[in-house]
Amino acid sequence: MMDTRDPQGKGAGRIVISIDAMGGDRGPAAVVAGIAHSAHKNPDIGFIVHGDQEELTRLIQRRRGLAERCELRHAPRAVQMHEKPSHVMRHGEGTSMWSTIEAVRNKEATVAVSCGNTGALMALSMVRLRRLPGVNRPAIACLWPSRNPHGFNVMLDVGADIRADAEDLLQYALMGAAYARNGLALTRPRVGLLNVGTEEHKGRPELKTAGEMIAAAAQAGGYEYVGYVEGGDIPGARCDVIVTDGYTGNIALKTGEGTATLISALLREAFQKTPLSKVAALLALPSLKRLQKRIDPRRVNGGVFLGLNGTVVKSHGSADETGVSAAVKLAFKLAQSGFQDRLAARVASAVQCGQDAALKESRSGGAS
Repeated sequence: MMDTRDPQGKGAGRIVISIDAMGGDRGPAAVVAGIAHSAHKNPDIGFIVHGDQEELTRLIQRRRGLAERCELRHAPRAVQMHEKPSHVMRHGEGTSMWSTIEAVRNKEATVAVSCGNTGALMALSMVRLRRLPGVNRPAIACLWPSRNPHGFNVMLDVGADIRADAEDLLQYALMGAAYARNGLALTRPRVGLLNVGTEEHKGRPELKTAGEMIAAAAQAGGYEYVGYVEGGDIPGARCDVIVTDGYTGNIALKTGEGTATLISALLREAFQKTPLSKVAALLALPSLKRLQKRIDPRRVNGGVFLGLNGTVVKSHGSADETGVSAAVKLAFKLAQSGFQDRLAARVASAVQCGQDAALKESRSGGAS
């Protein structure tokens, strides 16, 4: 078995990322370009690359110095975007996605990265990696540009499961806080529960229950609970972690991405409308470039599957070189911080605290 910190024995201390090269809309060329960019930027990353060996060998050898950083695993098939997760679970062995997850399962790599079918990737990850003890439903967490000093907020779930009861939302709070602590370097993240208003009487009954549970677990979870937050707080500075169910979170995510694209198109149209506006665009170009970089979804590409016995980063299916490189950078940062072990320990600690509290309540109720 290969050391996950030293692929092929080259480069002491190197962290290994397992890459599904065949899953994206743009094909393996974009994935290889992305990992080549990451390799150039960071000498401490190594890769296990899964897919058609002949094609990958050709693409990788075109990139100077990349071959020494990669180990190839031949996978004759790729999971298609239209395939149902249930079908992939039964017939996915031999695909690049399956092989990518197996490398993490076998401790050959620390994190898996794929641009492939989200439902299939989550299904395979749950089957092959299994859930952490105490986690009912894994979640997908994303980074959202915000007005906080660190530039981003964490939101989860954004699509792993459309359902979430009070206990699930508590687990999302614990996992989201752990992600913010390791991904954004926040000592004590602020957690908010997404609702239709901040008043205590608003929202569904399970949200009130979830809020009470999240508040009670704040000390054990190492976070501060700020209460209910609204949609306008998602890119705001009131909290660092936004907790919601996958149905609401996915709609919010897609709406945000669509709004960013619309604003970009409207600005481009406005600055091209008259000769004077074109001059104004030239004067504003440095500021516009900074804004574009700040809201560019490619640069915050990568949803993290939380609650599994292994870390999986889901890249956008349409990711280009920049997007793939961003997903790899996120994967490396989480691996370097020891995120997976810390998350497991935090969840286990909170579960134990919950069990102790329940036992204490049961005993006091019996005594009375």
